[in-house]
Amino acid sequence: MTHDMRPIDTDALVIGAGPVGLFLVFELGLQGIHAQVVDVLPMVGGQCMALYADKPIYDIPGLPRCTGQELTERLQAQVAPFAPVFHLKQQITQLQVQADGRWLASSTTGQAWLCKTVFIAAGVGAFVPRQLNLPGLSAFEGQQVFHAAPDQASLKGQHLVVVGSDDQALQAVIDSLTHHPASVTLVHRRATLDASEALQTVFQQACANGQARLQVGQVQAVQADHARMTDVQLATPDGDVRLPCDQLWVLLGLSPQLGPVTAWGLAMAKKQLSVNTETFATDAPGIFAVGDVNTYPGKRKLIVSGFHEATLAAFGAAAYLNPGQKIPLEYTTASPRLHKRLGV
Repeated sequence: MTHDMRPIDTDALVIGAGPVGLFLVFELGLQGIHAQVVDVLPMVGGQCMALYADKPIYDIPGLPRCTGQELTERLQAQVAPFAPVFHLKQQITQLQVQADGRWLASSTTGQAWLCKTVFIAAGVGAFVPRQLNLPGLSAFEGQQVFHAAPDQASLKGQHLVVVGSDDQALQAVIDSLTHHPASVTLVHRRATLDASEALQTVFQQACANGQARLQVGQVQAVQADHARMTDVQLATPDGDVRLPCDQLWVLLGLSPQLGPVTAWGLAMAKKQLSVNTETFATDAPGIFAVGDVNTYPGKRKLIVSGFHEATLAAFGAAAYLNPGQKIPLEYTTASPRLHKRLGV
């Protein structure tokens, strides 16, 4: 991920690094178009990695069975010859047309791109952490409130409260114990957890040893002293409970949100982008939409459909970038030009 805040000139900006976005990068590469890729997640793979990295997929052509992670790895290997540049853990927030017809895209990190073409492959939306909707909580974001376990967790002698019940939450609790916190409390609305049996066994042992505990309830409020969070208030089956809290880790999983796309002035229908199915172009010159983010008559939200859309979008982009030129249909089995681009 780049830290240079100057606008990056690029022929193509792909918004979304899920399977369709990755295959689009490959198809653009075959057309000689180099791509920059932005995704809000910390890893490529989109929904495949966020929701079913370990679950089997059975409807990918030529792969009778593969997991979301395996599919992502295969697609990454496929795009490797074209050396796309990935910018992760950031979201495109603004998209503005420039006097020369290019698009200026800006992200949450302050990075910007000057793009001849933009491809929205955002699926059902950007996967962002589910949050607690509590008054005043945002004031502690990044200081005492986190939506992922901090890379460098400073917990010695501190009271940690973790909200969640899945593998991520229990793993965070277990890992935190090595940092010698004063207390670790896992908060969930019910006693039944959603994590794997193996993690639940380790967590239960930590509880039995007095290293951690489970508190059934829901966070209702936070208390602060001199602009620092000191406690969280829970509503529990036995009444209100107040816990000391130096750090609050809200690990409730991810939720897709279409977000800023709706403010870019693109034609939409049923909260999806309308496209021309010849090229999967939107109504804005140079902007294309592929995958679950778009809509058209007969649309099917399948990965394989997105692969088809990505192919036609790449041809459409090649025609847009080279007006008046014929874009040849070439085959990877026989084309010397494609072989050269693929490095084979």
